Amino acid sequence: MKKKSNNALIGSGVLTAIAASLCCITPFLALIAGTSGIASTFSWIEPFRPYLIGFTILVIGFAWYQKLKPKPAEEIQCDCEEGNKVSFWQSKKFLGIVTVFAALMLAFPYYSDSLYSNNKKEVMIVNTRDIQTLQLDIEGMTCTSCNKHITHAAEEVEGVIEAKADYKAGKAEVKFDKTKTSREAIVKSINKTGYTVIEDKKY
Repeated sequence: MKKKSNNALIGSGVLTAIAASLCCITPFLALIAGTSGIASTFSWIEPFRPYLIGFTILVIGFAWYQKLKPKPAEEIQCDCEEGNKVSFWQSKKFLGIVTVFAALMLAFPYYSDSLYSNNKKEVMIVNTRDIQTLQLDIEGMTCTSCNKHITHAAEEVEGVIEAKADYKAGKAEVKFDKTKTSREAIVKSINKTGYTVIEDKKY
């Protein structure tokens, strides 16, 4: 019974670790799958992320405590008499794998931007007066993964010279050649990701 409850705890820890980073994992998976419209689906989870992280650490920590605490003499004797062999699913090795996996999930927002390919294109600038800059307010960004997804979408548009996004400010800046593309095309490309341009200003 104790082993089952310990496994349930470990399972809960894994699920909350995944849930804590869904808001950042989804944009990356959406880009790989070519279904960028679902990128911001789990952005609503972001406010709960600190609680999910805390719960994951608590659960995994308790599972390790249960695993490492000294066994009572009666339990050791009972195990010897029954010749019980600990299965892989109840072993320290499995718990170690789960701990590493949970840590990778929780840390995903901090290394996710390195997983995106660089699709920035060389743009031939004929006349600097044709260069315009858009300042866009974007809804739904929660982490560096969102930054990369927005810049990736903007830079896919022919004529875009440079794109930057800041999830903390909820803004993106896009420089483009007005002879090759337009504000509408850039906004449309970003909106396709599932994030929403809520205001834009031309400078």
